[in-house]
Amino acid sequence: MAFAWKAAGLTYNRYLAVAARVVRRSLKEEPRLQAERRGEMDLRFAKWQNGKQGDNKNLAEANASARVDGAEHGQQ
Repeated sequence: MAFAWKAAGLTYNRYLAVAARVVRRSLKEEPRLQAERRGEMDLRFAKWQNGKQGDNKNLAEANASARVDGAEHGQQ
């Protein structure tokens, strides 16, 4: 049996991000603002090849460019 998020074509991390956003938006004003501030983050990653670290990249920007590249090549 496949998970609903997997059947919908989402990664588990993307599913968690969507679920967290839904929960934050359902809160009352003051707790919602505090939760939204906690939800903001700047993740970075680097690929390693042959024992050497590559350039650090912003995860959100890399995901956005990957979605654009996928859309241009007819992928979803």
